[in-house]
Amino acid sequence: MKKILITGAAGFIGSHLCEKFLKEGFNVVAMDNLLTGSLTNIEHLFKLKEFEYYHHDVSKFVHVPGQLDYILHFASPASPIDYLEMPIQTLKVGSLGTHNLLGLAKEKGARLLIASTSEVYGDPLVHPQTEEYWGNVNPIGPRGVYDEAKRFQEAITMAYHTYHKLETRIVRIFNTYGPRMRIDDGRALPNFFAQAIKGEDITIYGDGSQTRSFCYIDDQVDGIYKLLMSDYSQPVNIGNPEEITIKDTVQEVINIVKGTTSKVSYHDLPLDDPKKRQPDITKAKEILGWSPKVGRKEGFQLTYDYFKNIVV
Repeated sequence: MKKILITGAAGFIGSHLCEKFLKEGFNVVAMDNLLTGSLTNIEHLFKLKEFEYYHHDVSKFVHVPGQLDYILHFASPASPIDYLEMPIQTLKVGSLGTHNLLGLAKEKGARLLIASTSEVYGDPLVHPQTEEYWGNVNPIGPRGVYDEAKRFQEAITMAYHTYHKLETRIVRIFNTYGPRMRIDDGRALPNFFAQAIKGEDITIYGDGSQTRSFCYIDDQVDGIYKLLMSDYSQPVNIGNPEEITIKDTVQEVINIVKGTTSKVSYHDLPLDDPKKRQPDITKAKEILGWSPKVGRKEGFQLTYDYFKNIVV
């Protein structure tokens, strides 16, 4: 059986990846220091003999005994609340953590896929965003700790690929949502659902004209799997290109949370918050044969069904 190490395994995307690779017949080694992840996301897997868990910070030396065929590096704070509260840890896991895992991949002869992000494009001047766009990023702004950690992560990964001939893959993840998102992580969609379920005012930053493109977790995981198994080493956007304004997103949430008494409350837009976000997924379609299948109406309903049971 093939063996894969998944870092950030107790997080939102990481936990779904654990399930995916177990389903595909892999032995899964899960690693997380639980800085933002939760064991409740993966505790149902502990009974499986093909699954093992290590509580570890990948910013420190990483050792996995025996054979290792693949590594997925998904360890990082990923929401503005998290990386603004933990700027040093965010920079370290993107730099030191990535370096440690590249070294492990080199030692084991493993293929490494890193989780990059649409944030490498910053507040984009090109729309939609193609992988060839270099971005518009403020390196010393409040979001710089996350943006630059991910940009460095891509740079050192490509350096190992070029210099050491290491098998590497880079996925640029656009806004992803679904069950197991943290309701308190500060991202737009969990906020909207939590506020609507509680009947509180729904917070919109700016005038709500800024756009996002929401990809359901099952589609995201499928794209990541196909990229890992492909022969393509350059960055690939994985996201849903169906663009929607924040204001319209709130209305869709209100329509799903029937009976909510929530109204909209407008606040100042945070510094460097991107005005547009839409992936060009031409490469994913042509190289991976991938495109999203879950529509926003279905995905939002599934997400609401999850959130309504955990909001107190």
